[in-house]
Amino acid sequence: MRSLAKILLPVDFSERSAGAARYAKTLACHFNSELTLLHVLTPPHYEFGALEIGGSMLSELYVNRSAQVEQELAAFLAEDLAGVNVKRVVLEGDPARRIVEYAHTQEAGLIVMPTHGYGPFRRFILGSITAKVLHDADCPVWTGVHLEEAPPVAEVPFRRILCALDLGPQSCQALEWAAFLQASFGARLAVVHVTTCLQHPEEVPAPEWRVDMMAAAREELERLKAQRGADAELVIEMGDPAKVVCQVAADQKADLLVIGRGSAGGVFGRLRTNAYAIIRQSPCPVVSV
Repeated sequence: MRSLAKILLPVDFSERSAGAARYAKTLACHFNSELTLLHVLTPPHYEFGALEIGGSMLSELYVNRSAQVEQELAAFLAEDLAGVNVKRVVLEGDPARRIVEYAHTQEAGLIVMPTHGYGPFRRFILGSITAKVLHDADCPVWTGVHLEEAPPVAEVPFRRILCALDLGPQSCQALEWAAFLQASFGARLAVVHVTTCLQHPEEVPAPEWRVDMMAAAREELERLKAQRGADAELVIEMGDPAKVVCQVAADQKADLLVIGRGSAGGVFGRLRTNAYAIIRQSPCPVVSV
């Protein structure tokens, strides 16, 4: 389990960032963490590269914007974060890459950031910056589509935690994280595993095969629980993983959902398709480990 001595909160001065900050403050206060507010300033050529704007004008625009951003970051949530060990940092470059680099070099234990979905279909949108951070970050990432709706810090609840395990390589770390948060907040923990339905109706397994598959999953989950010393209720279902996990989270009124990310690089990166779908549809914040 990595330390939560340092928490990174990327901000863009939006309501989503302010909502994410309420969760970050709750964690920082509980774990006595250093909370870094990071804003990444996009270089002028990213925005104006294709336009015919003189170099001197670009330089002046950038200097003025840099000074403005420094002032905005210094004032951002200054009153709300009073009493927290806060560091404020402005960097330049590609936002996702700089967030991941900073988290790595500073050994951040957690990145807290919202998804950037908009409009009535926001549940089906995962912002490109958040997606890239989830893809590349070494540390866990706390995100969700509802972070801007976070309650006041004093009312942020962590009474019910749900951990979704696919029994892949990241399952041990995900369960370890969930058990750590359960113990830290005195929460109730449940573990959900979803066995995938087959693609074609004619391939529906015989009842006895289905029972055997469920039994094998339960046995492995019990082994993981014992290995990590987790006190958790087990929920084993069959169906579409993202839909079932999010439904269980809703049914249990979970305050937080913990999932694992793939550890392999390459085409699929660190975040699998089901993880994207779970984050987009979850009724509560999601920590992807």
